[in-house]
Amino acid sequence: MLEVFIPFWGDPGYLRDAVASVRAQTDPHWRLVVVDDCYPDPTVPEFFETLDDPRIRYVRNDTNLGITDNYRRCLDLASESWIVFLGCDDLMLPDYVATMTAAIADAPEQVHVIQPGVRVVDERGGAVKPLVDRVKRRFFAPRVTESLILSGERLATSLLRGNWTYWPSLALRTEVVRAHPFLDGLPLVQDLALLVDMSLSGSQMLVLPDEVFAYRRHSASASSATVVDGGRFAGERDYFAIAADTCTAHGWHTAARAARIHAASRLYAVSQLPVAVRHRSWASARTLAAHATRTL
Repeated sequence: MLEVFIPFWGDPGYLRDAVASVRAQTDPHWRLVVVDDCYPDPTVPEFFETLDDPRIRYVRNDTNLGITDNYRRCLDLASESWIVFLGCDDLMLPDYVATMTAAIADAPEQVHVIQPGVRVVDERGGAVKPLVDRVKRRFFAPRVTESLILSGERLATSLLRGNWTYWPSLALRTEVVRAHPFLDGLPLVQDLALLVDMSLSGSQMLVLPDEVFAYRRHSASASSATVVDGGRFAGERDYFAIAADTCTAHGWHTAARAARIHAASRLYAVSQLPVAVRHRSWASARTLAAHATRTL
């Protein structure tokens, strides 16, 4: 059975849509746990009180833990072999559970993470193709028309050049995630850090062509809010330095070089410079320009 966790802090309307998307799965063999990080809206617990579905559990933290610690809380609660950290504003398309369950059953033992095909949607749920996703798919993501397994330095190098995965869509083997603790202080790159650590320890990634997930791209997300002010990129530089040293120690020099160059991250900073200039945010513009032009 696939166990789905929603670490919640955000728009209650999007949360209800995310829950509805899980309940609409063609394969009913799933369990959903919503972990509310003390979001200040009484309609959230009230909504879950109205649901009559034994597969759904609602948990509210005693205090606000923050992004990383709430992921850890979800992991502590996990009881199944495979888990998904569904974003509270994202959507599973109807065949997600069926597709992922079948892939898990057929996958080799060393496959510990599965990336399905993903549709990007906007605030209203309409399909969109933002620049960041067009670049990600054209220049960094593997082009798959059938199932593909990636592993080793090839996988790590690919991710460090440009993280083309969509974290909320991934299915992950629980015991392997537990073996690689989330990094403190780097909430917006913890997904990349986990995937690189997994590749270093021998995990394989199965990439599917099936488009069974909708990832919401909008300006109010945690990652978007830190882009123009440059805060996102400071954390990314810190992580890429760690990754470069770790890969070098492992003898993965191509991956280490990819971490030092971090091409996609720098391209993204370039794309945000006009926004900073338009808002006359000169300090942010300097931060973005510095990140775009410097390797490690």
